[in-house]
Amino acid sequence: MMQVFWPAFLMAIVAEGVLFSVVDPQELASLGLPLASSREAAYTLGFFVFWALFACSSGMTYLLSHGMRE
Repeated sequence: MMQVFWPAFLMAIVAEGVLFSVVDPQELASLGLPLASSREAAYTLGFFVFWALFACSSGMTYLLSHGMRE
């Protein structure tokens, strides 16, 4: 499990840093996308979404490289 979740965690940190250095969550609310009521909530939600996406990606990579062992 750590072979899947640890790389996903690290990439979620990088992706969140890149995204939120370019986009301010308060700007998304002014565009009609109420992401969250506060910046911290938007950062938290973004981090967990990125972590879930990268965990799926890492999990699929792990399964394709190691196969399903029965």
